[in-house]
Amino acid sequence: MSDAPLRLVIFDVDGTLVDSQADILGAMHLAFAGEGLLTPPREEVLGVVGLSLDVLMPRLAPEADGGTLARLVQGYKDAYMSLRSEQGGEISSPFYPSARATLEALQAQPDVLLGVATGKSRRGLDKLIEAHELKGIFVTQQVADFHPSKPHPAMLLAALSETGVEPENAVMVGDTTFDMEMAQDAGITGIGVSWGYHPPAHLVAAKHILESFDALPPLLDKIWRD
Repeated sequence: MSDAPLRLVIFDVDGTLVDSQADILGAMHLAFAGEGLLTPPREEVLGVVGLSLDVLMPRLAPEADGGTLARLVQGYKDAYMSLRSEQGGEISSPFYPSARATLEALQAQPDVLLGVATGKSRRGLDKLIEAHELKGIFVTQQVADFHPSKPHPAMLLAALSETGVEPENAVMVGDTTFDMEMAQDAGITGIGVSWGYHPPAHLVAAKHILESFDALPPLLDKIWRD
């Protein structure tokens, strides 16, 4: 029996595990068009991915009143679900290269637990897990419905509490400044990815930057060996 402590690898979802930008951008356009508003530029939309909708929408529509913002949020949710149902989640939110293989390799390690911390809703995450047949892989799942928006550390603190893992034995893998700041505030090692929605140069709170999923298992070995 291993004396190694339990380890926890927590993943962001959009921009980290899966590339859902087509649906995100399409749904945002439909939401804004429904209110007769110009859709914000692609860079602005992707720049706020990871925040909860009630936090990101005022950033994208700073002149909108409360009623308009509420309709934009609901319009986005409805459009996103509609777009995904047209193609299926596996096509509309495809895995990044080697993401699934890496998840399966990590899950096979007896002292490693996997989790997610995402700006998605419970419903949205459930649909994604179903589409990619990921049921049972993530032992802790933190979603926007029950926590303050990233970068508040509540999601990560809840994940640590649920799993009983110490902060020094956990990492957060994500693509945005919000993910890395959240990890820093929770006392968890932040691992940024180079392929997501925020440029790697912006991930200043990250302790490490991944260039590919294949590099994650050896990096984890190094982090926990040191």
